[in-house]
Amino acid sequence: MTFDVLAHLLPLLAVGAGLTILVSAAAMILAIVLGMVTAVLSQMPGKWIRRLVRGYVELFRNTPLLIQLFILYFGFPQIGISMSPLACGVLALAIYTGAYNVEIFRAGLEAVPIGQHEAAVATGLSRFQEAFYVIIPQALRISFPSLGNNLVSLVKNSSLVSTIGLADLMFQANEAAYTDFVSFPAYGLAVVLYVVIILLLTRVINRIDRTLTARQ
Repeated sequence: MTFDVLAHLLPLLAVGAGLTILVSAAAMILAIVLGMVTAVLSQMPGKWIRRLVRGYVELFRNTPLLIQLFILYFGFPQIGISMSPLACGVLALAIYTGAYNVEIFRAGLEAVPIGQHEAAVATGLSRFQEAFYVIIPQALRISFPSLGNNLVSLVKNSSLVSTIGLADLMFQANEAAYTDFVSFPAYGLAVVLYVVIILLLTRVINRIDRTLTARQ
């Protein structure tokens, strides 16, 4: 691992790391929204809605992300639905992570004390106002530590998007390893960059968690 090798690899892997951050950030936002909306739907009185939510969670939690990614990218074009590698990668990560987020948010919603519901009704809030202003903010606060762990896992899972040709960090490391025969420096530097990304994300998550805890 000479200086010349590192000087050649670092710009390539830095570009890949930037795409990894972009894909992960977009998927995180979608996964959080999808998980919360689906968790709220799971609390609705309609039995068929709960069954649909349970079906979604069981399907995507019990199948490998790689298969889901391949179905979206290689399978869907055969039925007339085509997506770019970027859109496919973000969507697959969001749907997969969202299925885990459903259970996290559902547990958070159920952990909100019943007195909060009663207080919202007593003050004359509508069902929507109760959910939006009282229940969901508290559920988010309760769920955030587990949600943070899930988001860290999402960043690591994002390495699978390299299999559909998206030039993320893992893709760039593979290209360098196969074309320039520098496997150890390429993968070693990729490990360092993944660690840096996840450590930064963890610091942000911890800061948000402390802020939410202080506001309780």
